[in-house]
Amino acid sequence: MTKKFNIFITGGAGYIGSMLVTDLVKIGHVVTVLDNLTYTKNSLSHLKKKKNFKLIVGSVLNKTLMKKLIRNQDFVIPLAGLVGAPLCDKYPKLAKSVNLSSIIFIRKCLKKSQKVIFATTNSGYGIGKKNKFCTEKSKLNPISLYGRTKVKAEKEIMKFKNSISFRLATVFGKSYRMRTDLLVNNFVWEAMKSKKLILFEPHFRRNYIHVKDIVQVFIFAINNFNRLRSNVYNVGLSSANLTKLSLAKKIKKKIKNLKIEINNNKNDPDKRDYFVSNKKIEKKGFKAVFTIENGITELLKTYKSSKFKILNNY
Repeated sequence: MTKKFNIFITGGAGYIGSMLVTDLVKIGHVVTVLDNLTYTKNSLSHLKKKKNFKLIVGSVLNKTLMKKLIRNQDFVIPLAGLVGAPLCDKYPKLAKSVNLSSIIFIRKCLKKSQKVIFATTNSGYGIGKKNKFCTEKSKLNPISLYGRTKVKAEKEIMKFKNSISFRLATVFGKSYRMRTDLLVNNFVWEAMKSKKLILFEPHFRRNYIHVKDIVQVFIFAINNFNRLRSNVYNVGLSSANLTKLSLAKKIKKKIKNLKIEINNNKNDPDKRDYFVSNKKIEKKGFKAVFTIENGITELLKTYKSSKFKILNNY
């Protein structure tokens, strides 16, 4: 029988958070969520009657509240953040406060016995070498304010011994708090809506992972914390190291009349270009399993639903 823990999650109503919180509550952990509900107020409404779930509406910048909430937790999972380069560029001061300063404060509040699982992005690799996979030992070279805040936050959190950091691949899939601005989700949305995809710099590479696999790696970390602690891990689907053009072609297999156009006269504002190795976490016993193909099918079904609403970050 799995041991039940007190788990505190910031940003738990978000794209990843709402899925993770749902599964943790289902398992039987006592989950407390802090979220300011900026983008949605209903992503956790299905958990309202659960005795082992508590939602507190508030900000991670409220230090008095944060101290109080962290105090009696076994695990702290800080997911709150301004996510993505465009949003951070729009609100740079807030991005630094939420993505970095709040993480430094969390680290200072933690007792030695407490455990923290941090989620960052593998966008910190920036531009990788053409014929080489980025590993956890690769030099970090973030090319956006978002990437820089997350890289610095990871460095801070790893000063705490009882910590794990997951460098997540680009996420895709259905969530209680849906987003269509993420690359796979966006490509499928545009392909379905206009039957056309216009690609800038189609050779740019990226690794991907389904949101359900991210949930599973957090559960894996909770159950195997001592084997994983004090380490950083890339977390992605190893069969989904793809160029943008390869991704578009996979979508075309599901939408037969899709036209793929390449625009060589425009640069991609997101300059990330790398393939990522996930061998380190796989050797510990976790492997992502939800395929890009199944994700595309799931997304098409989701978008065609009459209940679907776009709720992006910006």
